Amino acid sequence: MDQQTSVITRAEECGIKVHIGSLIGEELKRQRRPAAWLAQEICCDRTNVYKILRKGSIDTELLCRISVALDHDFFVEFQSACGFRRTPSVTPATSASNASVNTLH
Repeated sequence: MDQQTSVITRAEECGIKVHIGSLIGEELKRQRRPAAWLAQEICCDRTNVYKILRKGSIDTELLCRISVALDHDFFVEFQSACGFRRTPSVTPATSASNASVNTLH
């Protein structure tokens, strides 16, 4: 992908569009990993990885598997493109106190 092409663009008819295949390809390149490596990590054929890299959108379960394999949260790209701010994570202490509120006595 050349420098002038953006993987996140604003399309008039549908808002913000993220080309996920390009983002995955850029991360593979950044990590200097071949498509064959990703194919092995997500249990598919190398040719399927090339198809994924050409797609503008993919299934969220597949994106999750790719995120884990590359140790990169691609979902953050969507949050950022849509203007969402990242909220603080729930801490274990907060989670434990919420769990005790929700239990039946």
